[in-house]
Amino acid sequence: MTPFDFQIIAEDPTGARCGLLRTPHGILETPNFVFCGTRGSIKGLTIAQVREAGAQIILANTYHLHIQPGEETVEALGGLHRMMGWDGPMLTDSGGFQVFSLRYGGVVQEIKSCRSLPGQQSLIRVTENGALFRSYYDGSLHMLTPEKSIQIQRSLGADIILPLDECTPAHLDRTELKESTERSHRWERRSLEEFLCTDTGTQALYGIVQGGTDKSLRQESCAFVYDRAFFGQAIGGSLGVNRSQMMDVISMVGEMKHPTKPTHLLGIGGVGDILHGVQCGMDTFDCVHPTRLARHGGALVSPEMGNGSEHINLKNAKYTRDPGPIDGDCACYACRTASRGYIHHLLKSGELLGGQLLTIHNISFMAKFMETIRAAIRGKNLRQLLRTWTQSVKSLHGTLKPEAAE
Repeated sequence: MTPFDFQIIAEDPTGARCGLLRTPHGILETPNFVFCGTRGSIKGLTIAQVREAGAQIILANTYHLHIQPGEETVEALGGLHRMMGWDGPMLTDSGGFQVFSLRYGGVVQEIKSCRSLPGQQSLIRVTENGALFRSYYDGSLHMLTPEKSIQIQRSLGADIILPLDECTPAHLDRTELKESTERSHRWERRSLEEFLCTDTGTQALYGIVQGGTDKSLRQESCAFVYDRAFFGQAIGGSLGVNRSQMMDVISMVGEMKHPTKPTHLLGIGGVGDILHGVQCGMDTFDCVHPTRLARHGGALVSPEMGNGSEHINLKNAKYTRDPGPIDGDCACYACRTASRGYIHHLLKSGELLGGQLLTIHNISFMAKFMETIRAAIRGKNLRQLLRTWTQSVKSLHGTLKPEAAE
């Protein structure tokens, strides 16, 4: 028996499904949320706190770890699992998103805390071989190729890894998008060849579906991944310029993807977006949203608590003397021990504990939310959960697929 296996154990009339994804570091229940530990940590929390909050899987970032401390150092420290003290499943990306964001400016929020390099262009050039870029840490030059990305991820040691692809924005014309998609396919083929040459059964490689909002290119990309020896598939690339277009693309790809392989939706983490993705057969999701929201004072809450929103902002003055917990229905450490008023004080005072408590809560909320989704799928009553959220949260109107509202 191989260390990796994916079994679909329940399906819902909406198109959602429950599964068990077995890895060398444990079984992941799906649908599930992958929490982002970009540089080898969930900001502000210990691994014990992350585990207690209910996380089953963590993502680390190949690009950032390659630059600092370097994959050789991570490997010398026993790989990501041992270095972090995390004994559950892990995923690493290829580094491609961050490298190509240097060209289009989308990585500013990711590296704003790092030293700047005045007068130096970060992405030097892209060739058929790979992408040449300059480190934001010390200005050194790095060439990221499909083979190099796999080699880095081998050293990092995550269970699930991704091939190098070219990440492009929504404004490209079809000719540019087609060229980019085809280059991604060539790079993914090289990534797969490198992976197979060094495969020891301890890691699984997903293929990435590109093609932007173009239906025919998405079909080509799905077919490319479908026909090759990837363990799973990840939906990447631009999903459009607005939420409506994003939902259309996810629905479209959901109908084209491999029906039995695990499917990951890259970079999506809003409650409504997850609900829609689940209906389209997506199994896992990742995003910095829950933890970033916490650092800015936001707490994810149930529809009843949110008063028309997915979250509340505890920086607001109305919480100054609020003695209640973040969410009375939540049993996380933050809700058991701290009042809204106390967390408001911590946030306004600039105390790190405020963001830490909210991060614990948001991870716990998301873990429990995914557990609720899995239970609804197993009970074949996901429609009721969808109605509860979409009727209560204004921003989620239109999230239900038409057949789910029947």
